[in-house]
Amino acid sequence: MTGVPQDPRIVAGMERQLELRRKRLAAGAASLGWKLGFGTAAAMERLRIDAPLVGFLVDRAVVEAGSVVSVAGWTRPVVEPEVAVTMGMDVPVAADRESVRQAIAAIGPAIELADLSFPPDDVEEILAADVFQRHVVLGRFDETRAGGSLDGLVGRVDRDGSLLATTDDPQAATGDLVDNVMHVANLLASLGETLRAGEVIITGSIVPPIDIDRSTEIRYALDPIDTITLELAS
Repeated sequence: MTGVPQDPRIVAGMERQLELRRKRLAAGAASLGWKLGFGTAAAMERLRIDAPLVGFLVDRAVVEAGSVVSVAGWTRPVVEPEVAVTMGMDVPVAADRESVRQAIAAIGPAIELADLSFPPDDVEEILAADVFQRHVVLGRFDETRAGGSLDGLVGRVDRDGSLLATTDDPQAATGDLVDNVMHVANLLASLGETLRAGEVIITGSIVPPIDIDRSTEIRYALDPIDTITLELAS
């Protein structure tokens, strides 16, 4: 997973996405980091890609755990419980696994809220639309897991108080965490950007994305690190 795009759909889509990011930063937003999406084997096969798609995060997308978020008027809101990574140092050009591992300062839970506002079948358009990103909730980061260790973590997702999904392998659906962070770093480097200290990466849903068709509460525990909740109002 080199991160260097050979696919013209990815090159064109990322160029458009980064222009959107520059406009948002110029308008006063601050960079938060990056996101990965469509990284399951089935999604990559369907889109004919060999690595997850990458989007950006800004501070204005952040909502606090326990918040109520209205999704009224959205096309197809979905919730994705994820593992988040925070970077402790800039990642050099041509990053390898060891340099990426050394740069990972901590991990923790995150919930992403996305809106599939058009059919997700055109890679360039998905990228240009920032991979449908709308909001993100970040939990506590565990610095004892610097380097990206997921050993012993269990993810549990409850909807309205009932168990929806659980996994004792939080990277089973998304692929290797360090490889995915390396992909982000090298893709950004190929486009003249840098994965920087302090930035956060949310690494993809650890369970199938949850469609939101009514008002609901999602509770996501990444045990033993932290538990976060989000209430959606339709």
